[in-house]
Amino acid sequence: MASPAGFYESVAAFEPYNAHFIQDIGAFQLGLGATLIVAAFLTGDALTAALLGVGVGAMAHVVSHLLSLDSGGTPVLDVPSLSLLAVLLLVGGVMRWRQLG
Repeated sequence: MASPAGFYESVAAFEPYNAHFIQDIGAFQLGLGATLIVAAFLTGDALTAALLGVGVGAMAHVVSHLLSLDSGGTPVLDVPSLSLLAVLLLVGGVMRWRQLG
């Protein structure tokens, strides 16, 4: 996510280059990694791990959209709706975690 051009040049040189798409892939990978970390270390509950991990990925996706506001799409709708989804997932995960705890 931090260097889409560098990732494209050294790992994934598939035409056409699209920085936003590569950042979105990074956001997805962050969500998967967060899910695994939460599942392994913080909780044994699959729902909590899924909500928190996907919430982290969704928040990273919001960051991806904020970094590429000029790349198209509909930022005035995309950013708020993606932010709401991320917040709902994270709040749901925290509430579930506290319920178990």
